[in-house]
Amino acid sequence: MMQIGIFNGYFPYTLAEQATRIRGLGFNSVQLDLSFKDIDFSTSDAITREKAKVVRETFRDHDLPICCLSGYTNIVHPDPGERKRRLDVLKAIIRNARAFGTPYVISETGTFDTESDWVSHPKNKTEEGFEECRAVIAELVQVAYDHGAVFLLETYVNNVVGSVEETVRMFAEIDHPSLGLLMDPTNYFEAHNIGDMDHVLKQIFDTLSPHIRIAHAKDVKLSGDDKSEKHADIDAAESHSFRGVGEIELPAPGLGALDYDAYLRRLADKHPNIPVVIEHLDESDVPRAFDFLKGKLRSLGV
Repeated sequence: MMQIGIFNGYFPYTLAEQATRIRGLGFNSVQLDLSFKDIDFSTSDAITREKAKVVRETFRDHDLPICCLSGYTNIVHPDPGERKRRLDVLKAIIRNARAFGTPYVISETGTFDTESDWVSHPKNKTEEGFEECRAVIAELVQVAYDHGAVFLLETYVNNVVGSVEETVRMFAEIDHPSLGLLMDPTNYFEAHNIGDMDHVLKQIFDTLSPHIRIAHAKDVKLSGDDKSEKHADIDAAESHSFRGVGEIELPAPGLGALDYDAYLRRLADKHPNIPVVIEHLDESDVPRAFDFLKGKLRSLGV
């Protein structure tokens, strides 16, 4: 059976309180954000094996395996100093991943925009931009390999790797056991293809299934009149407050147009025990989203 997980970052509490609340809601897997009210992981030097083990054992004591780590950052930030700072933190997470209890560390591929991690930039879709991103990912994959970890790329339409074709190319050019894919089908949709959902889902899974290690559960829909960058007003990292930009909105699972039956059926076909991690919501909406996803898994028998 597929497992239902949640990001701990939607629970703005101390480590122990997070674990207690998440387990109390019925979850049996966690994607770990290094975001706690009582432990600092904000710099590369603050990420240590000793602190990682405290986190790991706290979640273990609550029967909550950590399935993967959030390393989200703009890995191609155009300012060299800022890019180095961000990559230093991400590399520290990768080096200590096993101490947290999982080999998997996730990030999207970033944008050359200077103001936002989520909007497109002309350089993102150039050969120069792709090659610069490829070199960064190759470096991260080597760090992962050296420390028994796996870097998971998460595609997002506005980033350098934002389409099925770009994802396929990246895996072809970095053919390495320490590179995998975080599957989130909503990240492949734009205004021009959301109306052809069956075709896009088929393309995604026909080409990318072998690379998938972890999956996400959110939703996707056209944004209507609001074409701005959208964020929820919650006490969480920007990666969790983000709700879409331009023509596309990315709400919580069950609140959009994603064909969840098709998504979960194709996912379970090759990955029958994969953790599926709920996102893009606030704490008050977690029980509804959990029941929605559990109901889908039950009805599909997966």
